[in-house]
Amino acid sequence: MQTSPMTHGRLMLLDTAALYFRAFYGVPDSVKDPDGVPVNGAKGLLDMIARLVADFEPDELVACWDDAWRPTWRVELVPSYKAQRVDAAGDGGEVVPEALTAQVPLIRETLEALGIPIVGADDHEADDVIGTLTATADGPVDVVTGDRDLFQVVDDDREVRVVYTARGMSRLEIVTDAVLRDKYGVSAAQYADFATMRGDASDGLPGVAGVGEKTAAALLAAFGDLDGIRAAAGETPASPMTKAVAAKIAAASDYLDHAPRVVRVVTDLDLPAFDPSIRVGHEGRAHLEELATTRGLGGSVARVLSSMDSATRRTQL
Repeated sequence: MQTSPMTHGRLMLLDTAALYFRAFYGVPDSVKDPDGVPVNGAKGLLDMIARLVADFEPDELVACWDDAWRPTWRVELVPSYKAQRVDAAGDGGEVVPEALTAQVPLIRETLEALGIPIVGADDHEADDVIGTLTATADGPVDVVTGDRDLFQVVDDDREVRVVYTARGMSRLEIVTDAVLRDKYGVSAAQYADFATMRGDASDGLPGVAGVGEKTAAALLAAFGDLDGIRAAAGETPASPMTKAVAAKIAAASDYLDHAPRVVRVVTDLDLPAFDPSIRVGHEGRAHLEELATTRGLGGSVARVLSSMDSATRRTQL
């Protein structure tokens, strides 16, 4: 992977689509530009970034991007992956409100003006970019997302944590290994196997029929990982697990052959070089101030610039 040298300070990685979806639904669509075009998603995302930078004081910031929201290789492994979210047009696109789709170019425009690198990878999701950057970071990392799948990147020893947004910006949850053990009974290292067995209807992952969160956690506590669970289930006739559970694991054999690769984030992408330092250039600042008026982003631009400028001054001390 090729990236620009890090400052070894705190790196913040944004699961960008997850955040702008939340912004879109969290800010009324009555928020429009002077021409009457909704800008609630773009404005809400800027306010999120302003709040995150102010509260968590990152030294570096990256907007991780879904170059493919439903990668072909994941679909080949598990055809049901996100199938329920494909739009009816038959072009493989995701069902997204038209008013939000129209704002994505503006969102990218504001991120670029802020000097925040937008990093994606061909046929991969933002999760995979995040997985790669957390695996290669030299300092502490905050991953900002509303997606539980990214709990797998948590690593207390390396100071990698998730800032979980599912309950809203006013109730952010800081997810560490200790939190995962308390909430689910598994470690971060076990979370991908846990999620594979539990399944996720929103992602089209059926999981192992009859194995919910409690059973999955108990199996991981007893056998360590999914390989250990499958090996134990296959030890006949004297399997160390009950016949009923062993039968459920065996019945899901085909799914378990492929789903772990779908659930696990990629950690070795070859990413382009970029500069993650927080710094708004003169041209970007002028462009943002223009957008504040022409696109009705007003106070959100002022807030994000103030927050970014404070971060820049802090890193220069």
